[in-house]
Amino acid sequence: MKIFSMIILVLIFSNQLNAQSKIRARDIGIPLNGITGKFNSITDVSGVLVGHETIIKGEGDLKVGEGPIRTGVTAILPRGKVFDPVFSGWYSLNGNGEMTGTTWIEESGFLEGPIMITNTHSVGIVRDAVVEWQYNNKIFNTLYNIKDLFWALPVVAETYDGSLNDINGFHVKKEHAIKALENAKGESILEGGVGGGTGMICHGFKGGIGTSSRKINVDNNDYTIGVLVQANYGSRNQLTIAGVPIGKEIQDIKPKIKYGEKTDGLGSIIVVIATDAPFLPNQLKRIARRVPIGISRVGGYGSNGSGDIFISFSTANKKAFDRKNKNSITFLPNDLMNPFFLATVQATEEAILNALISAETMVGINSNTVYELPHERLKRILKKYNRLNE
Repeated sequence: MKIFSMIILVLIFSNQLNAQSKIRARDIGIPLNGITGKFNSITDVSGVLVGHETIIKGEGDLKVGEGPIRTGVTAILPRGKVFDPVFSGWYSLNGNGEMTGTTWIEESGFLEGPIMITNTHSVGIVRDAVVEWQYNNKIFNTLYNIKDLFWALPVVAETYDGSLNDINGFHVKKEHAIKALENAKGESILEGGVGGGTGMICHGFKGGIGTSSRKINVDNNDYTIGVLVQANYGSRNQLTIAGVPIGKEIQDIKPKIKYGEKTDGLGSIIVVIATDAPFLPNQLKRIARRVPIGISRVGGYGSNGSGDIFISFSTANKKAFDRKNKNSITFLPNDLMNPFFLATVQATEEAILNALISAETMVGINSNTVYELPHERLKRILKKYNRLNE
């Protein structure tokens, strides 16, 4: 038992070290505006937890149902593992994608559970897993002694990983989604080709999960906005970093895809925005509508084949969800929202860059290969344009 416990501790320490030691945008010297939180992560918003379950198995030719497998699930829990719905809003820039549960968010103004992100063909099984997990753990409204009757419309979003992953092998199972939920934590989180972002491609380089945050002071009150992206969108020629046309400067090391070719303009990006500032659902929708400005700074433009779907929530106004009693809430006026709009733009841009810079070269089905964004070349190009912080 002692040896087994030691192995578990080593694995936990290794994952924590990996999360902290990954190269990120600011480590490269990319000039970025705004003040970040402690971890420069969506988890800088107090109470927000993030968990990943990554599935990597096999190599060589595609055998549907067997692999190779390059996929996973990411879970974002707004208030941790408790039932306390948050005000929420969502927005779609281009709807060639899926995020379940959004019609009820639009109608009610509340997000009543976690947000899950996976691959396109695993949305259903992940949704079922969330229902099962919430029910089994009694993470639902028990205020009225309703113990057996349970109703949920989980939020599950997707991007397509079929260029690297045996997507029609349906390798994401309920247990993977449940592990992502159970393993969710705060502080530093893994980025790049992990969780739902395992098999993703961004601007012709390896993409995936990225996160960032901004600190804001309004009327002598400190607030935080945090962003998490699953980046799987964009063309190489449009990739722009700090105003520099990086994609046009790096025209080699393009993806080698023999089957399941990812054409320019296809792909998607899911963006989750969290804040501890008190906002109403319509105000949170306004914040979500600023995400495209951050995406455009990196070269995204909402192409026809892209699913660009964004959701935001506020962890303020605890216990605001009450189905029977009157309640009082606090919210900031619209005239104080500008700093939050700017923070959303800045954190979205940086989260995408962190996804690109943290991701590593991946070989998937049929030896399809997607290369990481080369750090040293990126530095040289930024320096050439006088855009490198040294």
